Formats: sequence, structure tokens, C-alpha cells
Amino acid sequence: MDETTDRIIEMAWEDRTPFEAIEHQFGLAEKQVVALMRRQLKRTSFERWRQRVHSGVSIKHQKKRSAAVIRFKCSRQKLISNNTITKR
Repeated sequence: MDETTDRIIEMAWEDRTPFEAIEHQFGLAEKQVVALMRRQLKRTSFERWRQRVHSGVSIKHQKKRSAAVIRFKCSRQKLISNNTITKR
């Protein structure tokens, strides 16, 4: 698995990262992300992920988010560079 695929899976698991952010950054639509997750994850992990996406806990779809949220990441999130957290 390459670094890009790894990052897409990581973003897909994050509850606050919408599918639109993945599409914006990697050019993959929601259906393509689902297909990727189905191929890369074990069956039980994939089922757990899909259940979580549709549970209401996750805000994976932009239309489920508050209109006030216009960014893809938390404003308090630290910058990450080459897998290390940079100091401000």
C-alpha cells in the first residue's frame, strides 16, 4: 500500500473529514473511496466503517455539517510535516 492510499484510508476513518475533502485533495468521489476501503480493509473493518459513516455520529457528508464550518480541519490542529509535528 502506498503513502497516498494510506492517507486516503486515514482520512476516510476520521469522523470530521468529509468525503468532499478527500475528493478535493485526491480527486476521488465518495463511491471511489468506498470501493477503495472495500478493497483495502478486512471485511469486518469495512462493515464497521460503513456502519459508522451512516450512524449519524460521523459527519462524512458536507450537507450534514453546520453551514458555519467551512474548513476541512480543526483550527487548533497542529501542522504535520513528514510524520512529525512541527512547532509553532
